[in-house]
Parts: sequence; C-alpha cells; structure tokens
Amino acid sequence: MKEPVWREMGLSDSEYERIKEILGREPNEVELGMFGVMWSEHCSYKNSKPVLKKFPTKGPRVLQGPGENAGVVDIGDGQAVVFKIESHNHPSAIEPYQGAATGVGGIIRDVFTMGARPIALLDSLRFGSLKSKKSRYLFSGVVAGIAGYGNCIGIPTVGGEVYFHPSYEDNCLVNAMCIGLIEHKDIAKGVAAGPGNPVMVVGARTGRDGIHGATFASEELNETSEERRPAVQVGDPFMEKLLMEACLELIKTGYVVGMQDMGAAGLTSSSCEMASRAGTGMEIDVAKVPRRETGMTPYEVMLSESQERMLVVPRKGKEKEVQEIFDKWGLEAAVIGHVTDDGYMTIKEGDKIVARIPAKALTESCPVYEREAVEPAYLAQAQNYDLSTLPEPEDYAQVLLTLLGTPTIASKEWVYRQYDYMVGLNTVVPPGSDAAVLRVKGTKKGIAATTDCNSRYVYLDPYRGGQIAIAEAARNLVCSGAMPLAVTDCLNFGNPEKPEIFWQFKEAVAGMSDACRELETPVTGGNVSFYNETKGEAIYPTPTVGMVGLVEDLDHVTTMGFKKAGDIIILLGQNKDELGASTYLSVIHGLEAGRPPEINLQLEKQVQQTTLELIKEKLINSAHDCSEGGLAVALAECCLVGGIGAEVSLSDSIRPSSILFGESQSRIIVTTPKEELDNVLNHLSQKQVPYKVLGTVGDTELSIVGTGWKVRLDLKTMEEKYRGAIPCYMS
Repeated sequence: MKEPVWREMGLSDSEYERIKEILGREPNEVELGMFGVMWSEHCSYKNSKPVLKKFPTKGPRVLQGPGENAGVVDIGDGQAVVFKIESHNHPSAIEPYQGAATGVGGIIRDVFTMGARPIALLDSLRFGSLKSKKSRYLFSGVVAGIAGYGNCIGIPTVGGEVYFHPSYEDNCLVNAMCIGLIEHKDIAKGVAAGPGNPVMVVGARTGRDGIHGATFASEELNETSEERRPAVQVGDPFMEKLLMEACLELIKTGYVVGMQDMGAAGLTSSSCEMASRAGTGMEIDVAKVPRRETGMTPYEVMLSESQERMLVVPRKGKEKEVQEIFDKWGLEAAVIGHVTDDGYMTIKEGDKIVARIPAKALTESCPVYEREAVEPAYLAQAQNYDLSTLPEPEDYAQVLLTLLGTPTIASKEWVYRQYDYMVGLNTVVPPGSDAAVLRVKGTKKGIAATTDCNSRYVYLDPYRGGQIAIAEAARNLVCSGAMPLAVTDCLNFGNPEKPEIFWQFKEAVAGMSDACRELETPVTGGNVSFYNETKGEAIYPTPTVGMVGLVEDLDHVTTMGFKKAGDIIILLGQNKDELGASTYLSVIHGLEAGRPPEINLQLEKQVQQTTLELIKEKLINSAHDCSEGGLAVALAECCLVGGIGAEVSLSDSIRPSSILFGESQSRIIVTTPKEELDNVLNHLSQKQVPYKVLGTVGDTELSIVGTGWKVRLDLKTMEEKYRGAIPCYMS
C-alpha cells in the first residue's frame, strides 16, 4: 500500500494534523512541500532546540549570535569577524565531489550575505578506514570538490582536520567553515522589512537539482540513497564569485534592506525566514523566477536547491540602481514579488494563488520534540575496562613509528597541497600547524582559526568528550598566539529518535556548554546534523568545534616546530596514567575502551592564559599542544615541522606507555632560549602552572630516555612514516 504523500515528504501523521489545524483546511501539494522542507530536522531543529538552549551565546564581543546566517564577533577598531560551520554530509556520501563543493559554496554565501568578505575556509572531514576502496573514493572526491570550488572562487582553504574511523565507512562527514571580515557599519541582516519593498532573485537560473535536499539530509542513508543522487546539487564557483562581488558592492550602497542565500529548502526557506525575522509577509510569483528547465511546476520552483542564488530585498525605488550593479557583474536578476504586511507567504503562478501559509508557521510552529534519553548499554562495560592488565610494548620506538603512520595522526599534506592556501595573500600560518592564522590587512592584527573534535572521546564519554573538544580548540589557538574568542559548532550524530543517540547528544552539548562558559568562548551559531546512520549503524558522535581567536599583534604568532638548537623544552601541565580512549589503545591494542582523560577546566584556563602571556612577552620560541598520540607524537611533530631533533629525559613514576602515549589534557610543549629559562620557570611558578623541564632541542634524532627504557629515532625515519602514510594509501 502506498504511503500517504505527507510521509513521503518527511512529515509524521501528527505533524500533518497540526498543519491542517494551522491552515484550517487540507494543504495542497505546494504547501505540503513547503512544510515538509521547513519542518525537516535540517531546517527546523525540532529534535535539538531545547538542548541547544544550554549553549552560552552572549559575550562582550558578540555582535550577532545564533539566528542569523552567520555569527559576528568584534575584533576592535570597528572591525568584526564573521564565521560559521555547516555540514554537507548526506550529499557528500552519495556524490562526494559535488556534495563537498556545494557545501563550500553554501557556507561562503552564508558569510557574504552578512556583508563580510570571505577570507578563508576550513574543513573537518571524517571517513572510514583508508584500507577500504569506498573510503578512498569518498576521501579523494571530497578533497577534490573542496579544492575545485575554493581554488576557483579564490578563497584559501587554510586548515581543518581529517579523521579516519570505520564508523564513517558509509556515512562520511563533511563540515565546512568560512571566515570573513567586515566593518561594523556594513553588517547586513537576512530580513524582509518594509511592506511594499520589492523581492528579487539573483544569480543562477533555477533548475530541478536538489529538490527535497533538506528532507534527504533529515533521514538515514540506506540502500536506496544512491537513487537520491538528483537531490545533490551542482555548484558553479565562477558564478558564485560574481554573485559575491555584486552582493558585497550592493550592501555598501545602502540600497538593500536584507538578503539571504538560497540554501537548504531554496526559495521556500530564504523567503519565509526573511519575512519571519521581520514580522512581515511576502507575495511571490513563481512564473517570474528565471529557469533553466522547461515545464517546472510551482512545487519544483519553491523547493529547488539550485546553487549560487540569492534572495534580495531592495528599498522601493532603488530597483534600477540595484539592477545596474547586477548587470555590471553579468548576473541575471528578476523582481519576483514584494514584501507584505499580512504575515503570510502568498505564492502565485501568474494570477493563481498556489500556496498561502503564515510565514511564522513555517519557521516557528514546527512541533519541538523532547526526546527520551537513555545511557547506551555499551558504555558501562567500555568505561570500566581494566587497562592495568595491558602488556607494555617491547619496542616503544616502533609504537611511535606506527602511530606517526596512522592516517588520523599522519601529515595531511596530501590533502592541503591540493588547496591554494595562499591565494589572497592573507595566510600567515598555513595548514599543518595547530591553527591557521590570517592577517587583517592594514592592521597588526591576525585571525586564528581551528576545527577540533575527538569523536572516540565523545563515544566513550560524551560529556567529557564535549568539554575536551572546546578545550582543545582553544588550546590550539593559544599555541598559535591567539586569544580564543567564540565558537561555531557542527553537531553530527545518529538518529535522535533512538534514546541512546539522543543521550549522547544531550551529554555532549552539556559538556561543550560548561567548557564554553569556563573558557569564555560563547557559541554564535552552527548546525545540527542528525540521522548520520546507515542500515541502523550510527557514526561515532562528532560535535565538531570551529573556533576563532584574535592575534593582537602578528609578532606574537607562534608555531609548533622546534626552532633553535640549544633551546630548552618545557612541558606545561602534567603527565598522568591515562590511556583510556587513546589512539595508542585503539591502534596498538585494537581497543576502544576506558574513559577519556580527565579535564580540569580551571587548570586548562590557567595553562592557556599563561602560555599566551609567555608568547606576548616573547619568552618562548614554539608551542604545541599534546593531543592524539600523546607526548611522544607531539614531540615528534615538533621535530618534524622544525626539521631538528631533540633530547628528552622523562622521570615520571607511571608506566612508560602512559608517559609516552597517554593523552592527558591541558598539556602544552614550549621551547625557550636557555638565557630565558629562569624567567619562564618563575612565571610558571607564580601562576601555579605545573611544569616539567624535558630536555633540549638539537641534533637530527629524537631521543626520549626514561627509567629502564628509551626511544631513539632519526628524523628521516620518522618523516617517511609521517609524510608517507596517506600518499601510500592513495597511490
């Protein structure tokens, strides 16, 4: 028996009844389609809204928090940084090149629609094991899609992260982040204010691509998902470049009341969201929308997700001037309607009304679900696994080499050499360091940015994993010489209707929220991506953190590589006997068990603030945080990036595997010139930051000596493993 049409559009029976109540009648096909996309999880956040309210969203520098196209944070001197991260997971799993490319295009539009010039892109990517042919196909396609779009539009991809784990085999994650710069006076909003003002569509013509893309992103992937390939949009970066330049020019004229990107749910979402924010309505004639396919129905026009399109509301009487700017950039634009004062979305085809819905019914009346949350059964056994019985490795040097050759840890040069990361000449610190740094032209300032999340931690303790994701992002910025400012997040989880998944989501958000409060990094927006499951198997919970920071003076920029022979190596923080949830445990012992390392947020804050003070006082030459792979991997990375060896002595009383490969939090490796050592140690003592002098920089090998054990590896051997791992899989 055929399913009711509303279920095909992703609506439940109770939601359909609610729609009938709102309209006072049965909805027609166009109205049902509009409700279907706007009430999808992707657009409505109906499963996540109550939980997201836990995030701190206000702060002295926040100029625009959640609710707009992107967050805006003050960086002084009348300037601001605009930034946002979003997912394009489902499309990328089906059509990796176009899925990733259009994800990049969409996030760029979110930033320039605020009036900001995009200056950089970052990406957080997750795939299955590179031993798998499918994962290699998705990986290469996604990277090529990001490179193809970003390189063509002239915006550098400067950083991010790439993880590999079997849980992402059929459901890769593609989270794209964009950063832009703006003057406070130029900040634009996505509002359709002023009844009588015209409504224009500009950019690419509308086709049938992407119809119901938002609904597609709100369901699990299965064996029929390949048939949804038509729901994946096709991008044109050259069109986007023209659109960006025209919109940025237009905003500066003052001729525009508001504008919005036509992203998920296309003309439906952009029009009703703009009207809803302004408390107005809108009348649109779909017959006036420029098309590239014949015979399109009003339903198809309203739901198309054709890329590179913007909805613009100019001031009445300024249509000619606005049209001239679009003509100058060779863009097709058309007046398709006007703003009304009745609060209704009235959709016409010529003189015939084909849909009439209150704008706020589409954006605010969707049912919000308080889902049941139950701790997963696997957790107690996994967390309580007795790690004390694990045998110590016979050869610690071999373990270090194995970890350096693990794709998640290994160099990502294979990825970022496909990106033009220097285009625009703003990149100060390129990919491959703790965070990317971009100059703010005409000033001494810089913007640092990073993306972070250890999904294994979140799987084994969502609350603690959420805390650590925020803390590590902030730590990466600090190691680059930046003060952390604010967060955008991309919360990737399985099906929220499963109590165990929803519990993971709630706990992770609670952990992130607490860390954001302690570290004073408010959340300015982001997105939720649920239903990342295939055949009932969910991905590891992955709340990706995008964070931006301010470098007050580019002279403060610090990188991870050891700089100078004779420099003293100091570890800030403490080594503890913590192997739970570590990469070592997973790769060497095949175990994903134990609890993630503890984190004391007060200590974390103190370590970060003290590191930043040492950097500003020019007392240290390098800084690098300890994360995946532990202290040994961090030391090896410092040597490899700096092209110089180190001699380290460790006397901790805990077992060698924990000292070398445990992932205890709040640890930063710094180096200082010998003559500044006393100053640095005095500073650390005054700030009550625990520390340990580890050794000295020099020679062409990494030597780590403990009580009854040692690791000795020359740089060339480590380099072959570290830089060769991913190319070896992909060749």
